[in-house]
Amino acid sequence: MDYSLISFKILGDERGYLVALEGNESIPFDISSIRYINSSDGGKIPGSCARNRLQQAVICISGSCDFILDNGKKRHIVHLDNPAQALYTSNNLWCEISNLSSDGVIMILADKLYNNDDYIHDYNEFMDTVASQKNI
Repeated sequence: MDYSLISFKILGDERGYLVALEGNESIPFDISSIRYINSSDGGKIPGSCARNRLQQAVICISGSCDFILDNGKKRHIVHLDNPAQALYTSNNLWCEISNLSSDGVIMILADKLYNNDDYIHDYNEFMDTVASQKNI
């Protein structure tokens, strides 16, 4: 499964700490877009999708959440609760956010500008895409 955890260098002292996020340094790609998701009163959490051509680093900068990752064969759950750590994911991986705490804020650094046409929002369509890629 194409994902990894990235730990960032923490700088600071007794006044607090600083984490520098730098493209092609602490983040393994050029950063073209920054997005964020926070918990909603309605209980619905956006983010169940796959992308065709996108790298991203996901950081839970406040609170905690779980990311369910699915490559069409296996599912893994990654718990995020450390703002000095990111979940790196690449193409063709179904991602779902769950258990976002009421104080949760997720920041997403991406290597491309947001393009809704690159996203697959339907799990069955994702599975069809995975199956068709095996036949190529």
